[in-house]
Amino acid sequence: MVKRLPYRRGVRGAGSVMVGGRPRLRMGVVNVGRLGAFPAGSEVTPALLRQARLVREDRIKILGSGEVPHALTVKAHAFSKAARARIEAAGGQVEVLA
Repeated sequence: MVKRLPYRRGVRGAGSVMVGGRPRLRMGVVNVGRLGAFPAGSEVTPALLRQARLVREDRIKILGSGEVPHALTVKAHAFSKAARARIEAAGGQVEVLA
């Protein structure tokens, strides 16, 4: 019976991935172009992105694909260099969460 079961050492729950023997949390990604759906001058937080159904995960990374049409204050756990540059070029602010 043991030989019939799949070998599943290191398998964890759906919320984490094993990397080098330790679990790593998944990070949801949002492209900068998708942030144009929010009104100008608004504060975009991870809770607001989950409410808008752009991501499911708790930790969020903003990527630089697309253009930001207006100034926004974006709060996320990580930003790519291109995303940070495009948000600041549109007159917005970037805030990295712990």
